[in-house]
This record gives sequence, C-alpha cells and structure tokens, in this order.
Amino acid sequence: MTTAPRIATGQVVALRLFDLAYSIDLPRAAALWGAAARPRQLSATPAKAMDFGVPPLALPLGPVEMPGLEASAEATARLYDFGIVAITLSLPVQDRDFPGFATLVNRVSRATLPWPQLLAALSGPLAGALDRPATRPLEEDYLFAVVHRLDQPLAAEALLASVDLVPLLSGETRPLSEAARADLMRARFSWYADDLVVLGWDRAFILEPRQDQDVLDVLEMANAQLLELRSYDELLDAELPRVLATVSAKRQGLNLLSARRYARLARRVHALVAEVTEISERVDNALQVTEDVYLARVYAAAINLFRVPSVNAAVDRKLATLRATYAALFEEASASRAELLEIAILVLIALEIVLSLLRH
Repeated sequence: MTTAPRIATGQVVALRLFDLAYSIDLPRAAALWGAAARPRQLSATPAKAMDFGVPPLALPLGPVEMPGLEASAEATARLYDFGIVAITLSLPVQDRDFPGFATLVNRVSRATLPWPQLLAALSGPLAGALDRPATRPLEEDYLFAVVHRLDQPLAAEALLASVDLVPLLSGETRPLSEAARADLMRARFSWYADDLVVLGWDRAFILEPRQDQDVLDVLEMANAQLLELRSYDELLDAELPRVLATVSAKRQGLNLLSARRYARLARRVHALVAEVTEISERVDNALQVTEDVYLARVYAAAINLFRVPSVNAAVDRKLATLRATYAALFEEASASRAELLEIAILVLIALEIVLSLLRH
C-alpha cells in the first residue's frame, strides 16, 4: 500500500462578497485606483468557450496579516459592474498532510478576518465610481481548499480512495452519517485524470495541478449572482407590502386628485420594476457559457447548489406582482381621469343651462 499523499503546494482562499452599490462604473474605478487595476478574464479558457459579459476589475490589495493564524495572505478585490465587490485572501500552503490541511481550512473559516478594514480601504478611493452605495451591504462568503501539487503523482480517483475529504468539506470533527457523507461528495467533477473539484454549500476542494484559476473565478461569479439576487429579493420583500399598503390607503381616500396620486404611484412602481428587471438581466448575462463542458458543468452545479434559481424565481414572482399592481394602478388612474372629465363636462353643461335661464 502507498502512504497517504501530502500536499506539496496549495492554498486556502477565503472569499467574502459585498453588495456595495446599485452599480459600479468599472472604467471610472480603474482610473481612480491606478495602473494596478486590470480586467480579469478566465486564464485557461478561450473567450469563445466561456467568457464574462463584462469582465470584473481586479485590484491588488497587497499582503494582509491573518489574525490568529500567524501568517499573512495575499488580498485581492474584484469589482463587478452590477455592484458586487469580491475580496479574496489567499493563504499559501506547503508540505502538509490532509488532516492538517483540513484543520487549517477550519481555522480560517472560524478566524476573524479583516474584511471591514479591506472593504473600507476600497470604499473610500472608489466612492466616485459607485452608483447609489449601499448603507448596509449584504454579504456572502465561500472557502476554497486548493491543492496544486502532491508529493507523489496521483490520479483524482486514487486521491479520493486514499484520503477523507469529508472533514475538510463539512468543517465537522465528529463522524458524519453515511447519508451526509454521500451528500457532501455528490457534486464532484474531473476533466483530466489528475484534476478534481468537489463542491459544498460554503466551501469547495479543488485539485488543480496546472494552477488555473478558472474554477475559482466561475464559483466566485456564481456567489456574486446569488448575492445580487438576494439583495433584490430583500428589496422587494420590503417594498411590496409598502406599495400594497399605499394602494389600499389611496383607494380609501378617493377624491378629485386620485388620478394624479395613482399616476405618481404607478410611475414609482414602474421605475422599481424596470430597475430590478435591468439588473437581473445583467446578472443573468454576467457569464456566458458556450463550449467549455467542464466549466459549464461546475458552474451549473454551483448555481443549483447555491439555490440561485429558487431566489431568481422568488424575485420573478414579486416582480410579476408589482407589474400587475402597476397595470391596475394605470387602469385606475385612467378611470379616475375619465370620471373627472365626465364630472367636468356635467358641470359645464349645468353651467350652460344656468346661464341660459339667467339670460331668459
């Protein structure tokens, strides 16, 4: 029997995403940040096979101390035009066994990392590029356990047979049930004999001997899409009851100005629907998948695992309710204007009759 492999080189990558603004002007952000800013494209995948709709802007933030880990990590930020900023902390790993690697991953997941300081370091210089900055940004996080090289040549299936990835993927120290173990290992993918991706809800294991970053970039995009849809789902959760309550209040207080009030409310609802629809389409088109089967499978699995379709469906349902509300408001505004016009005509006719009687 061969001894269990050790990790010669790898990294632990902590990812934190923030819904920073309604949108970010990437050219303006690049000008504000300086020459170090650059568009980020997939490194090993042809553009015709899979490409960002609008490439995110990568900003190096330099080395950052990792509190409680006695190590420093390389910090990088990526700005997405639909208002998301993704910050990564990459901690290099050398000469570790897999149990020690799992322990390190779990320590990183529990550590208090300097996300607020990094976000503040971005928000100040980039303020001029942010359209409608968020007062309290929503957040998402994800953790990558990446192996670049093992101390012995080993195919992905042989690696799975020789090491237990469940503690690394689950963050648990107690043994899991067979059903839970099977569920954790279900979303795994390989293209070459020596690469492997195993996806979890909040972390992933990646064996990538060629050190390509494309899988990490694709998973980051899936998390960014989830966060943006979550932000609009929460916006609609807050806005929908308010709109419906306003409609009810206006219906109870009908008067000669109701047409104008309905028209103003209808314009407000229409603007909200247009805004959410526009940003949802930009999020849906953020990554174009055409020919790269492997990345397409990883991306599709991540989208489903992160429940992006269900959040998207919830947003669509609430938008449909708002569209129906807008249509009803428009009809009532039109009806109110017609009633006002009829009243005006009747008043003019009555006035004409009165004037005729006075003349005779």
